[in-house]
Amino acid sequence: MAATIRDIARVAGVSVATASKGLNGKGRMRPETRQRILDVARQLDFRPNRNASSLTTGRTYTVGLLTRDGYGRFTPPLLGGVEDALTVDTASLLLCDARRDAVRERHYLDVLAARRVDGLIVTGRATDPAPPLPRSLPFPVLHAYTTSSDPEDSSLTVDDEHGGWLAARQLLRQGCRRIVHITGPASVLAVRERIAGARRALAEEGLELPDHLITYGAFTERAGFAAAQRLLTDRTVDGIFCGSDQIGRGVADALGALGIRIPQDVALVGFDNWTLLAAATRPPLCSVDMNLYRLGRLAAESLLRAIDGHPEPGVRRLPCSLAVRASCPAPVTDSTAWQDDNPLVPDA
Repeated sequence: MAATIRDIARVAGVSVATASKGLNGKGRMRPETRQRILDVARQLDFRPNRNASSLTTGRTYTVGLLTRDGYGRFTPPLLGGVEDALTVDTASLLLCDARRDAVRERHYLDVLAARRVDGLIVTGRATDPAPPLPRSLPFPVLHAYTTSSDPEDSSLTVDDEHGGWLAARQLLRQGCRRIVHITGPASVLAVRERIAGARRALAEEGLELPDHLITYGAFTERAGFAAAQRLLTDRTVDGIFCGSDQIGRGVADALGALGIRIPQDVALVGFDNWTLLAAATRPPLCSVDMNLYRLGRLAAESLLRAIDGHPEPGVRRLPCSLAVRASCPAPVTDSTAWQDDNPLVPDA
């Protein structure tokens, strides 16, 4: 016989009302009580009767996720955080890949409305503001990683300026004083924000990052390799902030070809913490982590609050952290970094 909410209440030693609140993330209770209820529900393999619940709450316990990234490498960690947060609410996730096609996107919005989803998360491949979705949609919308150009919409994204500050500060901790930056196109908002953060960190030490020490290009290994070969004719350079891990991998290859030691002669910090690529660089690449799993989890939790009638309009930014590896191993003593003792398995 299938377990009921009364069974959960009996085993957990709480009232039926408390068990219901614990399962649905409602009400005030001690964290250990809520966790005990959830643990008992898993042990009893509890399956809520969503048909009955929908009659009283009006919810379908389904959430849509519309990606414009084509399930690129930024989507999986964010998706993992979203799914884990929704699991607590026992909600299902419907995935839609718009592939940057306006017609396909409009089709999926119609499908999600017909399925009566409770809410929608929109994500993409860039943090640049995107056109808002129609106000006529019958469910709340939250933008994750990408942002909406409408300030009344809810958006949760990466604090790229903080990430640039972390990268430059790590190079300074390594003892670098002549730092250059190799990055992506200047038209990309994240590129400009990361430069602003790096300049802030350098200014705190009385140093500068002038325009002539910044190279713009593609986010590729080839671009990193070519830029490093040009910049390192100046042998006073002792630190390089790379705008992506792909650029960082190319820079590391160029330094090796020139006989320049990392980090003894030139230290490197990348961006994205694309773990497989960063760990395979020689030496392993220190990199800024955008915390996309956590961003996905927070986005889902925020959407659930919006579904309950408590939207959080405006743009909120999640701080980055630092994955410390051998290309810039200066010790860090605060909570903004973690030491990558096993570069293939980052700390949770």
